[in-house]
Amino acid sequence: MRRVSPRPSAAVAAAGATALTAAALIAAPLGGAATAAPAHAAPAVKAVPAVVGHQLVKGVSSPLSTEQCQAKWGINCYTPLQYRQAYDLKPLYRAGVTGKGRTIVIVDSFGSPTIQHDLDVYSAQFGIPSSHVSVVKWGDVPPFDPTNPDHTGWAGETTLDVEMAHAVAPDAHIVLVETGVAETEGVTGLPEMMDAEKAMIDHGVGDVITQSFGATENTFPGFDKGDFSSIQKLRYAFKDAARHGVTVLASSGDGGATDSMADGATDYPYQVNSWPSADPLVTSIGGTQLHLDDAGNRTAPDSVYNDYGAGGGGQSHVFARPSYQNGVKSAVGDRRGTPDISMAAAVNGGAWVYSSYDPTAVGWDVYGGTSEASPLFSGIVALADQLAGHRVGDIHQALYALAKGNSKFTGIVDVADGTNNSYDGVTGYTAVKGYDMATGVGTLDAARFVPALAVASWRR
Repeated sequence: MRRVSPRPSAAVAAAGATALTAAALIAAPLGGAATAAPAHAAPAVKAVPAVVGHQLVKGVSSPLSTEQCQAKWGINCYTPLQYRQAYDLKPLYRAGVTGKGRTIVIVDSFGSPTIQHDLDVYSAQFGIPSSHVSVVKWGDVPPFDPTNPDHTGWAGETTLDVEMAHAVAPDAHIVLVETGVAETEGVTGLPEMMDAEKAMIDHGVGDVITQSFGATENTFPGFDKGDFSSIQKLRYAFKDAARHGVTVLASSGDGGATDSMADGATDYPYQVNSWPSADPLVTSIGGTQLHLDDAGNRTAPDSVYNDYGAGGGGQSHVFARPSYQNGVKSAVGDRRGTPDISMAAAVNGGAWVYSSYDPTAVGWDVYGGTSEASPLFSGIVALADQLAGHRVGDIHQALYALAKGNSKFTGIVDVADGTNNSYDGVTGYTAVKGYDMATGVGTLDAARFVPALAVASWRR
């Protein structure tokens, strides 16, 4: 997790979530360490954390209003209550559509030892009922070390993921899967993550999986020789998800058209996508910038996330255009294009998050990045699952079909402002009317989109 301008910490607090071992949640013999392939690093590529997100403000004693954030730091800071207004979630809640009976699976390296306490504090601050977080330790997860930047970086990501998913689907059950190998670039910790996901799917744990991590395609072994087998061999969890009707999401990245803005990553003089976002079996979630007042009403239409990073998007070098993108081939060409759809990700318009895993920085932080957008969208999927009465599964066909319809009925809201040009000078894509590789089909109005997605899943 890249940190920008950290702030002093507040007072120390500590608590922990109820931790379940993998064996307690799923039957043996799958409840042990994952069978991980040996890690390989691409030549001359620095191994960096693969979480996608940015933290600007750290350790504030209480969340500030948007107006106060502007005065103090020159950025907008948003609460879940503002998001609920902006994404038109309140009509769903009034109708009892809250994610009840549905489960969101979140996968992160190392996790956070204080996740339940932190979610409870977050929920109480905004008057949202809290939810129990079931923690699954997959493999040999080391004891949390608050002095280890890998541990604290992933704990920040974990906290963001859990709190954003809960903000949208407050009654959904959350299963946090903690793995013991940090994913960086290339293969590294991905086999363990994929093994964990497949085990959850096989044992009926979870309706939607959100992944706030990614590795650039060209850091996988064999890429430079046109050999993509190292990625293809990791797709087994997603194929399993498709068979079981589980929706799989992934953040599109924060490096714009090159996905090279991850901490310390090597810059590439050409466009490159990231996996798992680029996988045709995964719904790629890109980033937008919201422009809201303190009540959550829009003061301007959404634009492309392009501050302290830029929303990932572009053509895959590994995967050909899937059939569900045939209708947007003028934009994606003959390759898989990302993202598919977008939600809030800009740091200037970032989300308030509470954490206490680091005793030197307890308090409220402001986070952005597409690692915010993916868990937000996982909440949307959980709402659609509840309304449909079953898993909506792979949503690609429904998503691109709905994008052709009238937004008053489909709830898909076009984004036509901004670009995802990369900070390393590589020209990205411009948001235009219809599909583009800056925000995909656009963003959403949940009161319309959730029922439309539920209906589309009935018709499959």
